[in-house]
Amino acid sequence: MTQLHNPVLTDAVRQILNGPHLSVLATTNGDGSPQTSVIFVTQEGDDILFSTIKGRRKTTNMLRDPRVNLLVHTLPVEEDGSTYATISGTVELTDDPDGSFHQVMYDIHMGGATPPPEPGAERLIVRITPHTLYASPYGGTRAE
Repeated sequence: MTQLHNPVLTDAVRQILNGPHLSVLATTNGDGSPQTSVIFVTQEGDDILFSTIKGRRKTTNMLRDPRVNLLVHTLPVEEDGSTYATISGTVELTDDPDGSFHQVMYDIHMGGATPPPEPGAERLIVRITPHTLYASPYGGTRAE
């Protein structure tokens, strides 16, 4: 694993994020146990963004401890191995009062479908600033 002082998403990581992929976010519960969530992500510069709702377990965990780990894995899984990357970093949460960023995520990952109604939901935009990157060697990619 490579520690980066000025983290930059490598070409290998960008390639995964720009294609069909699965993203799994890991946070830490208050008792120290891990908590994972499958999420939709997008990149903005060298940061990774996703949408969530106030009160969800991952949100509560990130407000208490902003350190996260994100696994992104190419789809479909190939017989000879697939490419994946892990990105460890810290998060910043900002309000998304009209849910417009949530719609952006649906535009990217759900073909522009309208998200289901969420009465009373308070949407947030989460920005992950990477500190450590690793890309699997399968498919000839490794983050250096």
